[in-house]
Amino acid sequence: MTVPAMDRRAQLLAARVYLIVTPETLGADAEARVAAALASGAVDLVQARTKQPGRDALDRLAAWLAPLAAAADVPWIVDDDPAAAVRLGADGAHVGEDDMAPAQARAVLGPSRLLGVSTHDADEIARAAAGPGDHAGLGPCFASGTKQLVRSPLGPAAAAAILATAPTTFPVFAIGGIDAEGAARLAEAGVRRVAVGAGILGARDPGAAAAAIRRTLGPV
Repeated sequence: MTVPAMDRRAQLLAARVYLIVTPETLGADAEARVAAALASGAVDLVQARTKQPGRDALDRLAAWLAPLAAAADVPWIVDDDPAAAVRLGADGAHVGEDDMAPAQARAVLGPSRLLGVSTHDADEIARAAAGPGDHAGLGPCFASGTKQLVRSPLGPAAAAAILATAPTTFPVFAIGGIDAEGAARLAEAGVRRVAVGAGILGARDPGAAAAAIRRTLGPV
């Protein structure tokens, strides 16, 4: 990690589009699709997520994702595994409710790397903002084609109302089943930050899809 933590946090505050990369859902051209999305300049943050257990799959993903993120000057985050984030030189990690506790994750990451947490309501956002995290994801907003849901989707109006409770210094990204249409519905309700996987990387033109979503969101 060569970019100063202060600069990465400044980027985080300005971020609107968070790209979730799960290579198993993308096929053989996963790298090319991610490269196209990042080349658009519309992606502000990227997460490495793999469905395969063990170290090897994440290491293979990081081997090509880290250089792409660096070339685009976009922070990259490891899902679920703060220790792997440190080992791989990532800019941070994200932990969910079934993963390592945020305080423990911060101890593993140290003070300079970014820490994201999963949230599902206003109370969880408030706790996350008061804790050791730097940002959060709020969801699920819509039904997901890549992740089995244990909660009912929030929908645009409820997601926007919850996101409005977040401090301005604590970025929270709407997540879950978001594509171009879903991003437009969220934006109409007042949402200004989204995390998107297949809605960008599964599009015919990932760069154009990322750019369209960013335009839809408007300014933070």
